[in-house]
Amino acid sequence: MAVKWGVLGTANIARGCTIPGMKEAENCELYAIAGRDENKVNAFKQEFGFKKAYVGYDRLLKDPDVQAVYIPLPNHLHKEWVIKALRAGKNVLCEKPLALNVEDAVEMFDAAKENNVILMEAYAYLHSPYVASLKEDLKSGIIGDVDEIETAFLTQGYVEDIRIHKETGGGAVYDLGCYCTTMILSMTDSEVEYVKAEAEFNDKGVDVFTSAIMKFRNGLRAAFTVGMIFPPGTDARRDRLYIHGSKGTISSDVEYNQAGELCYTITSEGEKTLRKVSAKQNYTLETEQLGRCIENSEEPFVSPDFSIKNAKLLDEILEQTGY
Repeated sequence: MAVKWGVLGTANIARGCTIPGMKEAENCELYAIAGRDENKVNAFKQEFGFKKAYVGYDRLLKDPDVQAVYIPLPNHLHKEWVIKALRAGKNVLCEKPLALNVEDAVEMFDAAKENNVILMEAYAYLHSPYVASLKEDLKSGIIGDVDEIETAFLTQGYVEDIRIHKETGGGAVYDLGCYCTTMILSMTDSEVEYVKAEAEFNDKGVDVFTSAIMKFRNGLRAAFTVGMIFPPGTDARRDRLYIHGSKGTISSDVEYNQAGELCYTITSEGEKTLRKVSAKQNYTLETEQLGRCIENSEEPFVSPDFSIKNAKLLDEILEQTGY
């Protein structure tokens, strides 16, 4: 049985990534779209085949047939509309980062629990069989005990974009660094011991180039670099993952949230193995997973504990940089 979804907002991430993924999900019905601009809302309805279109987010939340809501609003609006949706009895998939601090994240998950509905943070890439394969190889011990992880996510410069304004929760850590921190956290069960971070800020007070190092209680060291620094219009992008272990390494240049045939290289005891993973559209996978949580009581793949742990780490990084 298909879950009836409402989309709260007409953001680019919704149009270009999530809604096309939702259309391919086996257990999803694109039921309602809401926004503040009537022309945009009607355009989304026509383009994607939504049954209903609402001008105003509250109107969608009042629709009793909507079972789940996807929220792609700007970061600073997440808390308000997530809690409103939860209190309206809707299950919620909210774009990353879920909250601008760990206290807000805890409050949002408490609201989900109080209203007996599900809240999941939208890290589509974490649903990928590519990530599952990485974790399985680490678990197998093929590269031994992991002692260092390094990842990077660098994109082209943002000239006029909501993601470079502090009042909307912009910046490289919130927009890109959260991918790196969740990748690192997904590869270890240990707790963070300390964090050090530095950032370059723009004239609007947000970080545009940030590096952080961290050490975990099990001895693992990790580092990441994120930036919005490449020249606009060049389509330049750099994604990197490197994992070092006592017996070998894993390296990959796969872009976050990619689908198709994805590869990474395992070097162990002098031999190289190219691991190939066939990955479905990640936005489809996360939609299907939350649908199963609603229909079959499956646990959210991106759990509340994981999101809260990541929010705490982001807080520590941003505090270190002076954001």
